[in-house]
Formats: sequence, C-alpha cells, structure tokens
Amino acid sequence: MAAAALRRLGREGAGLAARCGLGGHERDRGGSVRVRGVSTPVLRQPRFPRRAPWRGYRLIPADDELYQRTRVTVLKPESPGSAFIEGYSPRGFTISGSVVVGPCAVLPRTILQWNVGSWQDISFQSLALFRLLEPPVEVLVLGTGDRVERLHPAVLKQMRACGIAVEVQDTPNACATFNFLSTEGRLVAAGLIPPRGTYKEG
Repeated sequence: MAAAALRRLGREGAGLAARCGLGGHERDRGGSVRVRGVSTPVLRQPRFPRRAPWRGYRLIPADDELYQRTRVTVLKPESPGSAFIEGYSPRGFTISGSVVVGPCAVLPRTILQWNVGSWQDISFQSLALFRLLEPPVEVLVLGTGDRVERLHPAVLKQMRACGIAVEVQDTPNACATFNFLSTEGRLVAAGLIPPRGTYKEG
C-alpha cells in the first residue's frame, strides 16, 4: 500500500521514502528514479523514438515503368495509297518503300522526279506541276536542302493567288511536315531537294 502511494507521488514520494526509512531513492542504468524497496520506477526519463537516418528516395525499375514511361508514336499512312516519306540521304529519298534519286515531287498518290538542280531553280514555272493537280492541293511543302532558303517573294505570292499555301523549310523538316499533314488527311504535296550532309532512314 505504501509503495503504491509512493509511486503515485513521483519525486516527492522518493523524498518521503527517505524520511520514512524506505531507503531513499536511486537512479538505475536506464536513468529511471527508483525508491529503494519499490520495484517499479517512480520517475522515468522521457524516451523519444530513435529517428531513422534520412535516406534519399531512389527509383527502382518498377518506378521507372510507372512514372518515367516514354511513348513513341510512329506516323503511318492512313491509306495504303498515300505517299509516306520514310528516309532521305544526299542521293535521294525513300518513299513508301521506293527509292527516288535526286529531287522529287511528292504528290498525294504519285512520286515524280523534279527537274531542279538546287533551290535557286525553284520558280513559278518549276512549280507549274503542283498547280495542275486535280483536286488542287491545299499546301505545298518545299524542302530546300540542308537549311531554309529564302525564295523570291513573287513566287510565293503567285502560288497564294492560285489558292496554294507554300511552306518553305529545310528538307528534314519538310519531310516531317509532309507526313504529318498527309496523316491528318490534308491535300498536301511536296517538292524536295536532297540534303547534302545528312542521312536518315525511317
């Protein structure tokens, strides 16, 4: 009974125990205050949970599949008859499985050689082929080689007067633009000059 009362009193109980001849108090190895003659600690030092060392989170293969998945979509022609540019080189182009040497005119369902030597030969007359198409094309994409070349403004103005929008780009981008517009169902044609210093096979 006395021991239980002392446990409830804490430190004061320890002093009271000393005065009552119960042996005073002592501190054990764990830092708890005990009253001699009482087995249960009267006052225990607060214990804080040991904090685990901080660890940076490192992605595991499962995380990579879940969070870092990359999806690549390769454009393909929606109909078997549509021209699709698969690759290019300094010698020419690979279009719908066929190899075309030199500059070429890519029409919605036909591939022709284009009689120009360089971008400087592109004129209103050399673009006559694209104006004769039926149904008429909406967009004409011109690839001028390794870089974008500035065509004469009169040529672009005359083509717009015929209802044809002209996009002048370097040949690699012109190929991609033609494929994109073709898969979107647009009436598009391309006049392409092979780039000199690049090669790409789709």
